[in-house]
Amino acid sequence: MWSDILTGYGIFILEILTILLVIAAIVAMIISAKQRNATHHGELVVTDLSEEFKETVKHLRDFQLSEEELKQAEKTEKKAKKQEAKALKAKLKNGEKAAPKPCVYVLDFKGDISASETTALREEISAIINVAKTDDEVLLRLESPGGVVHGYGLAASQLARLKQKGIKLTVAVDKVAASGGYMMACVADKIVSAPFAIIGSIGVVAQIPNIHRLLKKHDVDVDVMTAGEFKRTVTVLGENTEKGKQKFQAELEETHQLFKQFVAQNRPHLDVDKVATGEHWFGQQALELQLVDELATSDDIILEKMKDKSVLSVKYKVKKPLLQKIGKQAEESIEGIIHRNLTKNGQDFIQ
Repeated sequence: MWSDILTGYGIFILEILTILLVIAAIVAMIISAKQRNATHHGELVVTDLSEEFKETVKHLRDFQLSEEELKQAEKTEKKAKKQEAKALKAKLKNGEKAAPKPCVYVLDFKGDISASETTALREEISAIINVAKTDDEVLLRLESPGGVVHGYGLAASQLARLKQKGIKLTVAVDKVAASGGYMMACVADKIVSAPFAIIGSIGVVAQIPNIHRLLKKHDVDVDVMTAGEFKRTVTVLGENTEKGKQKFQAELEETHQLFKQFVAQNRPHLDVDKVATGEHWFGQQALELQLVDELATSDDIILEKMKDKSVLSVKYKVKKPLLQKIGKQAEESIEGIIHRNLTKNGQDFIQ
């Protein structure tokens, strides 16, 4: 008797769960469809790096003080703040305006093969151009191994907008700025590289697999229809002709020449023919070749600028759809599990 009741109860629970899962799936599909059709707007997130740094220093300083010293330091700090507030109030009464500190706007660009962060970069630069004053400047922390020409060409053009408005631009490379990454970097008034950052790779590469012979071996025919002699120079499925390969190579050479001209235009003191071989160099070597202007990390630059300027981080963030957020979290969780397992296996192997 009890077994029949439990069996019936189990089946009932399974039916309820199935219905709930179906409803959840339908709701998720509706939300996904609406979000695909909707325009996703982003927001500009501004962080005061100067204030963050002050708080970090204060926290470390307070940690090293005794209880009495800490009380004294807090009293001194409160007194100094009151005096500053009084001085500011007196200036405002006299009709004087407090001269704001010049700003350094810090941007980040972590490039992938399609330079997908260009959209965010465009919004950030547009905002800065509209508020920047004469003494303000921009620091771009760049990390990119390069990618498609049109993507990085557009990203470089966005940076050129700053120079056109007379805003000083410094590019800091902590890890890598190669190929399309260097195309962006060379626009700057000053390029600063970490000693072991990878710089250069001024060249163009393209590779396309061709499985025509494999298909032919298995009696599979592929017809490629084109209008125009060079509409399709090389193809994956069809047979590549020598004439098509030569045309494709000529297009690569032409792109390389345009790349070289762009670098020469932005860094006229550089011996472009010497460095435009597709090779890459480390920061120290790049400095000798004049690919970069100085050796330092982005942190060194920011700390130096904080002495007499206000340093603000500017990031444009697009609100992600709910399903995309869930997918991203799931992906990060899986990556974390894999990483932990690999680390554990590696430690077991070492032991």
